Amino acid sequence: MLQITDLSFNAWGRRFFTDASVRVPDGAKVGLVGRNGVGKSTLFKLILGELPPLTGEIAGPRSGRIATVAQEHAATAVRLLDTVLAADVERATLLAELDTAAPERLGEIHGRLIDIGAEAAPSRAAEILSGLGFSHADLARQMAEFSGGWRMRVALASALFAEPDLLLLDEPTNYLDLEGALWLEQRLKRYPRTAVVISHDRELLNNSVDHILHIREGKLDLYAGGYDDFERMRAEKQRLAGAQAAKQDAERAKLQAFVDRFRAKATKAAQAQSRMKRLAKMQAITVSVESEAAAFTLPSPERPLSPPLVRLEKAAVGYDGRAILRNLTLRLDVDDRIGLLGVNGAGKSTFAKLLAEALTPMAGELAHQPRMRVGWFNQHQIEAMDPADTPLDMIRRALPEDTEPRRRSKLAQFGITSEKMETTAENLSGGERARLLLHLVAMQAPHLLILDEPTNHLDIDSRRALMEALNGYEGAVLLITHDRSLMELVADRLWLAADGTITPFEGDMEAYVKLVLDRAKTVSREQAGSAPPADSAKDARKASASARAQVAPLKRTMEAAEKRMDTLTGMIAKLDVALSDPALFARDPGRAVALGKARVETADQLAVAEMAWMEAAEAYEAAKAEAAV
Repeated sequence: MLQITDLSFNAWGRRFFTDASVRVPDGAKVGLVGRNGVGKSTLFKLILGELPPLTGEIAGPRSGRIATVAQEHAATAVRLLDTVLAADVERATLLAELDTAAPERLGEIHGRLIDIGAEAAPSRAAEILSGLGFSHADLARQMAEFSGGWRMRVALASALFAEPDLLLLDEPTNYLDLEGALWLEQRLKRYPRTAVVISHDRELLNNSVDHILHIREGKLDLYAGGYDDFERMRAEKQRLAGAQAAKQDAERAKLQAFVDRFRAKATKAAQAQSRMKRLAKMQAITVSVESEAAAFTLPSPERPLSPPLVRLEKAAVGYDGRAILRNLTLRLDVDDRIGLLGVNGAGKSTFAKLLAEALTPMAGELAHQPRMRVGWFNQHQIEAMDPADTPLDMIRRALPEDTEPRRRSKLAQFGITSEKMETTAENLSGGERARLLLHLVAMQAPHLLILDEPTNHLDIDSRRALMEALNGYEGAVLLITHDRSLMELVADRLWLAADGTITPFEGDMEAYVKLVLDRAKTVSREQAGSAPPADSAKDARKASASARAQVAPLKRTMEAAEKRMDTLTGMIAKLDVALSDPALFARDPGRAVALGKARVETADQLAVAEMAWMEAAEAYEAAKAEAAV
């Protein structure tokens, strides 16, 4: 459970939270949302104890087991699989203790290893790594062999494997491809404990979480359901607040009119005084209206070129004489909207460089219109920005002939406020840097706009603004993104990078999602059927020893789950009896609401318990059958 009570916090010259309170129920999967800069990552630091609150309290799980993905794993000589296994501190400690434990302690250690599923841990770790894009051969590779982006995935895998009681994830899909994001959606949905995820990925927030925690004006509001549910409930809340405010304004005007009319009359003075007191005590109802995200300006080319814009015939491209993509036979027309699919490493960014003329073909033919202008945005440009550069410095280089007022006007059109124009890049938010670079790329009205993960640092409203701008842009677009909503709403055609080439994908995003998830299930089954690389002969002996008595603990687990189901069923029955009393709602509406909420939460817990019982029963029956062989 996570409970925040009357939290206030200010830093860096601004107030983040003012008397903010929220209670997150056990086992909830929560999407933490809000505009860029409202304090989502700051809230994580407060929960983790990295920042002290000004006032208020933050209570996490009693176990204190909280984990986050703060940074990439170090480039060590430790194998990938061992790195992830080490995240389960209790398992690692127990296995190490087996070497020196007294004989009378061995039975207790083995029993605990069985209880925590130590024998299945390597397979579970391998399944998580597979879902995040690692191959079976990668499991034995040293961490130093992986790039920073892949080590970030290892950090995420370690957090998921450790299964802390409270898991905090900050934009986990930013370093995943679409396939990894789809896998994470499914994984988060099944996460057995409480998780809070900062995300601007609408699909993940609709498909993986059961609550939305909204930060606005220093307050925390918890809504049940996914992001679409949250938007509907927030709109209804604002509508009701508007109606109440209008009603209050009418009553205030009526009271004030009475006071103004009769204050001077002796016979009405008492009534006027009474109404003045009511006016003074009346708490104003404020209707908060969130400002819209600044629009994106993507100018279209003035004169369209004749088709095709680009034509590839059996082309190959790569690096240092080694082809990454071969046999590219494709055509890109002047108004195409192409969504490029494929796992990381399949050659999507290499293809973008080919179209942007950052690479030349190694073989075959590449023909394009000689007057074609290309605007190319890629995710690494944000990281490569000079931290001392300001938006004004950048636009001065881009528009050397323009006057300073015209440059400032252009930045204002980009959504960069006057106080941000002379702010250094290191002090701009990720969303501000992404917005600036997107506009600089598109400023010259290119005929072809190549966008490689353009939404990584944009909030949901800014992503919607970008989608609207792309749909109004009249040039060609090549889009590479893990944001499924953007892909579905912008791309007219899909191409797939796989098996060393790129070909048209015959199907829509729904078909591709099904393909990816089916493939992941197949790989997971294969992974379960083949043991990961052996830790060592000694570890194998330890695992064998811990497996000898597996049937009895599985039976205990099944019986405990069944007992939990019985308890929860009894609680629901008692709540139903209490709620069946119609007088309760008139006598004590607050208690009626509380009982209703308790009934919903208990029903959710029962569903979880039933799933746990089914899994435990299946495991118990399978273990019995195996032991009988």
